[in-house]
Amino acid sequence: MAWNVFKFCTALRGLGSIMILLVLGVVGVSYYSVVLTNFGPALYDGGLDSLTAVVVLILFHCLLVMLLWSYFSVVLTDPGSIPANWRPALDEERGEADPLNGSEFNVNPSNQRIRYCRKCNQLKPPRCHHCSVCGRCVLKMDHHCVWVVNCVGALNYKYFLLFLFYTFLETSLVTLALLPHFIAFFSDVEIPGTPGTLATTFLSFVLNLAFALSVLGFLIMHISLVAANTTTIEAYEKKTTPKWRYDLGRKKNFEQVFGTDKRYWFIPAYSDEDLRRMPALQGLEYPSKPDFDSQEF
Repeated sequence: MAWNVFKFCTALRGLGSIMILLVLGVVGVSYYSVVLTNFGPALYDGGLDSLTAVVVLILFHCLLVMLLWSYFSVVLTDPGSIPANWRPALDEERGEADPLNGSEFNVNPSNQRIRYCRKCNQLKPPRCHHCSVCGRCVLKMDHHCVWVVNCVGALNYKYFLLFLFYTFLETSLVTLALLPHFIAFFSDVEIPGTPGTLATTFLSFVLNLAFALSVLGFLIMHISLVAANTTTIEAYEKKTTPKWRYDLGRKKNFEQVFGTDKRYWFIPAYSDEDLRRMPALQGLEYPSKPDFDSQEF
């Protein structure tokens, strides 16, 4: 029998904002070791050391700003909730006087493509799933992320991907910048600094190396999901489905997450024009292949 990883989601409730403090703690340790302990003082050494320090510090701070901007965008942005009184477009011709209701789904086979959440007691838009941690339905839900203490869904998925991207770049930069100092720990060369600063440098290198490797795996996985226009939950549910109705090609799949305006691809925001003319960014409507219209949402 297949192991359902999603049934253990309720165990995440107890972690709460502790994970936010943990993330900020890792950032603080990295900042202390890179800026205050090693490369900040190196600015006054002159020559190549000063130039190297300038480059490292500029890159470090730029990536840190983008990392924190993306991170708190994921944390603070609602992933997408079902609007009140939402009704599927398939029922528009029936008129407001005859709305769909939950009981119809048990008796009317013509509505088999429209789903109903028995926990929330409401209709579910395409690609919407119920989150057992948040206790509500989330538009185009990907997963509940313990690191951001929030669901990742239609309205903050791009921000989550940028968080992974900038985290990988930042942790890789810190790892490479501190690598000579880490190697020096195992040499006979005398290392300047107090035991506290040396321990912080060692800890920072190990933490950033571990995060860089782990985040790289998640980043590669989500790049493949974006390329196929699917989510983590959908990929799990459609393991036996060879074709996917929302796979419109890599370019259009990418645009459904990042938008069409290239100026906004690398920042956690969308242009007003994209939000106005791309319903997929709102999480309620998604274009699909015409020959797959009979496939379930």
